[in-house]
Amino acid sequence: MVFKKITLIGRSTESFDDAADDAIDRAEETLQNVHWVEVDELGVEVAGAETREYQAEVTVAFELEE
Repeated sequence: MVFKKITLIGRSTESFDDAADDAIDRAEETLQNVHWVEVDELGVEVAGAETREYQAEVTVAFELEE
C-alpha cells in the first residue's frame, strides 16, 4: 500500500470542530480511499471579517490506487 498526504483548510463561522468537519467532508467527497486525517493547526480570522471565521488545517492521507 502507498499513501499520499495533502493539506486542506476547512472553515466555519461556528467552531473549530465544524471547520475540521468541513475539510474532512470535502476530502471524502472528492478523494477515494481516505484512511485518516490529522488536525495540524487551528486559527481564527478576525481582521476584515464581520464575524469570526474558525479555520482548521488538516492533513488527509489516502491510499493510491495500483
